[in-house]
Amino acid sequence: MSDLICVGAVSGSFGVRGEIRLKSFCAIPEDIEQYSPLTDEVGDKSYSLTLTRAIKNGFAARLGGVETKEQADAARGLRLFARRDQLPSLPDDEFYHADLIGLEVYDTGGALLGRVKSVLNHGAADLLEIHGPGLKATVLLPFTLAVVPTVDLAQGRIVADPPEGLF
Repeated sequence: MSDLICVGAVSGSFGVRGEIRLKSFCAIPEDIEQYSPLTDEVGDKSYSLTLTRAIKNGFAARLGGVETKEQADAARGLRLFARRDQLPSLPDDEFYHADLIGLEVYDTGGALLGRVKSVLNHGAADLLEIHGPGLKATVLLPFTLAVVPTVDLAQGRIVADPPEGLF
């Protein structure tokens, strides 16, 4: 498991004074500020973060080292990470997306279906994007208790009961 968890991303600049537009991936979006300082994906660069106000689709914020609109524009696409030990521990039935990516997915009969490529959410519920040998394209598996009854992080596997005809 990775020690870094993606908690947000810079989606561009806000205004002309160096503020950024920030998307928070936290369950309680404003909690992202509590995890400051945040790092880049590698963990090399550290960024202090201060939320200034809520805006449509996120927050306006100050990011350490970003003072001008041009610097804020250049930071667009920057994904911000917190160390796992900074984040709250989760109940048994909740998972960080980073922990699910890469897990092997088996059906209830023990046949390998593929591997989790990514976790997507387009508003309704999480979807596991599954890829693997024998699949012409990735398959989107609903991440619900009915379809995915077992997630075993220790064994690195998911047991799924996909709807008929999905695979």
